[in-house]
Amino acid sequence: MAEISWDIAALDCATLKNGLSRVVTAVHWRCNGVDGDHVGSSYGSVGLADADPATFVPFDALTKDVVVAWAKAALGDSVAKIEAGIEAQIAASKAPTTVTPPLPWHVK
Repeated sequence: MAEISWDIAALDCATLKNGLSRVVTAVHWRCNGVDGDHVGSSYGSVGLADADPATFVPFDALTKDVVVAWAKAALGDSVAKIEAGIEAQIAASKAPTTVTPPLPWHVK
């Protein structure tokens, strides 16, 4: 089983929205999987719902864990599909169905 991790590549922010500054409106995420020498990854972005002033987290107080949780919540059921896709990439890497051998006239 692969070790799956989520990371944040970038955040899109509204400069001012509903009286709040630097409001995160979209998260650009990367999901990586590693199993020994075999890896898989997926990259995407997801928009976020409007920030609730009552639960707003100032930009400078954000942590990776908070933003990953927001992204996963916004992705919903897609999280399991993304992680399954990474597992499939790793499985294909372990047992490839196609290869690219050297050209026979280049082999000495």
